[in-house]
Amino acid sequence: MYENKKILILGAAKSGLAAASLLANKNNDITLSDINPLKKEDEMMLNELGIKIIITPNQVDLIDSSYDLVIKNPAIMSTSDIVKKLENLGIRTENEMEVAYHYLPQNITIIGITGSNGKTTTTTIIYELLKRHGKNTVLGGNIGTPLSTLVTKIKPQDILLLEISDHQLCDLHDFKTDISILTNICPTHLDYHGTYEHYMDTKKKIFNHHTKNEIAIINKANADSLKITEDILSTKIYFNDNKNYIDDKYIYLNGEKYLNIADINIKGIHNYENILAALLVLQNFDLDKEIVTTFLKQFNGVEHRLEFVLEKDKVKYYNDSKSTNPTSTITALKTFKNSIHLILGGLERYQDFNELNDYLKYVKHIYAIGEVTKRVAEYAKNVQIPCTECVTLSKALAEIKKNVVANEIVLLSPASSSQDQYKKFEERGEEFKNIVENF
Repeated sequence: MYENKKILILGAAKSGLAAASLLANKNNDITLSDINPLKKEDEMMLNELGIKIIITPNQVDLIDSSYDLVIKNPAIMSTSDIVKKLENLGIRTENEMEVAYHYLPQNITIIGITGSNGKTTTTTIIYELLKRHGKNTVLGGNIGTPLSTLVTKIKPQDILLLEISDHQLCDLHDFKTDISILTNICPTHLDYHGTYEHYMDTKKKIFNHHTKNEIAIINKANADSLKITEDILSTKIYFNDNKNYIDDKYIYLNGEKYLNIADINIKGIHNYENILAALLVLQNFDLDKEIVTTFLKQFNGVEHRLEFVLEKDKVKYYNDSKSTNPTSTITALKTFKNSIHLILGGLERYQDFNELNDYLKYVKHIYAIGEVTKRVAEYAKNVQIPCTECVTLSKALAEIKKNVVANEIVLLSPASSSQDQYKKFEERGEEFKNIVENF
């Protein structure tokens, strides 16, 4: 399938380099293009593989009908001129995950996790518990390692666990999981997709090619998740229904009390939902309750997702940089019952901050940052919460240091992407932690 082809790879990030390495030496004519110069070691590696390199800010003009296949970096927007030209020319477009899928060994179990929020925590819980149950599990996808890099490490009978973002789902065709989780859906990444409908249709691809032999785990409390899965053919298992649910004290699995919430280290209804979704996967692999309970007593959660940083002068600091949409920030706001100094803002994606309105009871002061600083300030004025226009995270923390008092919470939960000022949300979270730790 991937031999004797003329192939264009757009983007030299981890996924592009991994795909290039996988497809080299198969008598393919491969060109890799990026808008920025490559690292010297990456350039040398590609040269040794016989792959042509083109650095240009105008990748649209590289595309013509002579290519058999284009492998597109997931970061290239669905609304871009590149995608429009590929569609007009009818060129098959894939991503590295789709390519790697065709090189996987037979007789493995593929688990895919997607959703607007909660997918990294859910994926991490599943991975750690599968390991503790002695299962040979390979972890990859959006959580870190491109699948093309992992292909040679995966053996028959292994479990392949993949966190899959909406960006990665865009260019999947033949790829199919054995078990898929959809944690939830809410409006986000609309600049990338153009419409919410396109975003939802893309998320639905996590169930591509499913029959009744495959399992779909779906959040019954999320209306849009139910909407897009009405016609899928999977065997559907729901959480937040009358069998798999959470009350004030327990997590229920298959109608029976399974876990006491008091025994779980991480807190918040969103985390309990992530745990419940993970348990519905793990029950297919001889779940041991003692192993589960021991792990959850110790699990501290995922970095940058409501991550407790430190307590100083009786003020607690939380890094929730991974909250890149209002729905995720709502989850954070629902967690606390002390006065909150909230850092809000980032990239302009026309996110609706009014979604936060019903959850601001404990917010004492808002600190507006990023491209949407002015819009956040106007929002704060409308909801009658004091606001300081800071633009940068460092300025926000300097202002907070002047204002915060004992027993209050400092919360970075921006409800916005970081890509106006940072390459990724992890960098924003690291800056927050570094500044706070040096207070």
